[in-house]
Amino acid sequence: MESKVSHYGNMANPGNGNSAMNRNDGTTLSLNNIDLKLLRVFKCVVEAGGMTAASHELNIGLAAISKQVSDLEIRLGMTLCSRGREGFELTEYGVNVYQATLELFVSLNTFRERVHSSRNEVLGDIAISVVDNTISDTQSPVTKAVQQLHQNAPKVNIRLQTSQLEDIERGISEGRYHCGIGPVYEKKEAFEYFILYHEISKIYCSSSHQLFNEEEKNNVSIDIIKQQKMINHMYVSHRDSSSLLPVHDTKIQAVQVESVAMLILTGHFIGYLPEHYAQSYIDRGLLQELSNEKLVAKTPFYLMLKKGKKINPIINLFMQALSISESAVASL
Repeated sequence: MESKVSHYGNMANPGNGNSAMNRNDGTTLSLNNIDLKLLRVFKCVVEAGGMTAASHELNIGLAAISKQVSDLEIRLGMTLCSRGREGFELTEYGVNVYQATLELFVSLNTFRERVHSSRNEVLGDIAISVVDNTISDTQSPVTKAVQQLHQNAPKVNIRLQTSQLEDIERGISEGRYHCGIGPVYEKKEAFEYFILYHEISKIYCSSSHQLFNEEEKNNVSIDIIKQQKMINHMYVSHRDSSSLLPVHDTKIQAVQVESVAMLILTGHFIGYLPEHYAQSYIDRGLLQELSNEKLVAKTPFYLMLKKGKKINPIINLFMQALSISESAVASL
């Protein structure tokens, strides 16, 4: 049976009892599950064109439907419809409530669909800080891990930046970074560490240095290296080689990889550089390795997390992408 919504939505009908129950007391209306149930019944009654037709559709007795519509009217404080010998008719208030009900259920369906579609999605942010000058290291898993993280959780907002080691540690402690990746020379109680790989560093000289040999790979004895002006790269001064090379005694100091390379390229000094970083300079004939296996430095790189902080699903996905075992995470 056709409803009379459109007809009664365009005309005033004071005879339907709008003034008897309707109120405008400024009370804020809050909805609960019972209200939603009553609105669904009312919606069905309107669309069926009356309570009798709705009772068949809902498989509910006519008296029960009538009571639920009455309960909704009391709840809302307004008369929604007239029902009697003249048939079922909506009041203007009933038309407004019906239209609002349609909008409400559309919104609820949109909510359900969005929640359902995102139930298996990971949403949120991750701030990752990586020590600078490591992109050329083929051992570093960072690029592939970020790629995999984005594939598995495309709605996660990824913030990736390079920093010095001190800033990475400070940023993790302050909560600016969720995690960091860098070399670890001394573990600290404030962090959890997960080993990723080892960076290989060797000693190099520039093409303008007296030890540079264009004819062959430069195999230099430790005694000759000791006689050179050595840069104290404060991060890479290797623990095991410190007894062989008194690098801490030199007045030539540098912190970052790039600054070490600059000093080496002056031709006055030799120093440690990561093998992957030095390769582009070697290819251009600007640097040469001073080969001595006893002086090779292997620096461990770790994923660093703040100790005691719960690992959320995003960090967990990133750790999986870094091939960190679940058992290592579970041991926290």
